[in-house]
Amino acid sequence: MSITLESEEHTALRAAVAQLGKRHGRTFDRETLWSEAAKLGYLGVNLPEEHGGGGGGISELSIVLEELGAAGCPLLMMVVSPAICGTVIARFGTETQKQEWLPALADGTRTMAFGITEPDAGSNSHRITTTARKDGADWLLTGRKVFISGVDIADATLIVGRTEDSRTGRLKPCLFIVPRDAEGFHRRQIDMELQAAEKQFELTLDDVRLPAEALVGDEDAGLLQLFAGLNPERIMTAAFAIGMGRYALAQAITYARDRTVWNTPIGAHQAIAHPLAQAHIDLELARLMMQKAAHLYDAGDDAGAGEAANMAKYAAGEACVKAVDQAVHTLGGNGLTREFGLASLITAARVARIAPVSREMILNYVSHQTLGLPKSY
Repeated sequence: MSITLESEEHTALRAAVAQLGKRHGRTFDRETLWSEAAKLGYLGVNLPEEHGGGGGGISELSIVLEELGAAGCPLLMMVVSPAICGTVIARFGTETQKQEWLPALADGTRTMAFGITEPDAGSNSHRITTTARKDGADWLLTGRKVFISGVDIADATLIVGRTEDSRTGRLKPCLFIVPRDAEGFHRRQIDMELQAAEKQFELTLDDVRLPAEALVGDEDAGLLQLFAGLNPERIMTAAFAIGMGRYALAQAITYARDRTVWNTPIGAHQAIAHPLAQAHIDLELARLMMQKAAHLYDAGDDAGAGEAANMAKYAAGEACVKAVDQAVHTLGGNGLTREFGLASLITAARVARIAPVSREMILNYVSHQTLGLPKSY
């Protein structure tokens, strides 16, 4: 049994979620699991108690996602709805926005997607071209977004746009809640070779008219509000990846114990055992960094959490890919069959390296922010 630095409450939460995940398993139904997790209080565990949540933080929510992933039934929308959108609204939303959205996000009756990525901006959030301009008391949003998860099932999307600073004329990031049925808000499903329960969409905003109260937080807060959602996103992506890696590794370990060739279980051979042990070590190290990042974020240390969240996401993505690859290799041909449920993870694991930010951009972040090296761009 792995040893963690978790409290008794966290250990109990981990065990309870693991049991929930075990009941649903790899062939889970997303809607049923989402509903049950909500009833048990897991979806809103990070949201304020006064608004129907559990009063915890990203530490608790990351445990929930990791354990569901380890059971083979991760819920991607947990990264988006309660972690990103719920956190931003809880920290910066108006009282009306909190009352309207947080209880519903916590009990699972409503979900919210998150729209930041654009076709031409890539990882450069400073090049976002979706703009919001004032029209009387209203806002008009125009722009495009790509690779936005779950827009078809979400009641609204938290869109990252840019408004013009009246003092400098420069564009600054702002966040808007855009209802799914808003006029001028169009979506097109992207044909992904990766099969997942949550679909990916391209969004077009054509002069989408929003009331003044659609703006989340302070118009001048800019990057502060944006990164309040991005750090939890990285931490939760790490949880997603660690859970996926643990699931794959567990399949490989069971197989290596049982599969016998020439009168010896294949797990007795170091060529099989050592890579699995290394995969376990890498996943445990990634989890420690994830726990550090979650602790810093929940403690209000946004700067420290930014560094740790990026490191956790990087480490977890790498560990996940290696664990899945080694698990498939351990099972041989069986690793590609539907029976064992590993083949689909080959492509899914690589998503943790790419999204929500590439490993190269994380290395840039650490190079510049941590090591103080000059930028190349």
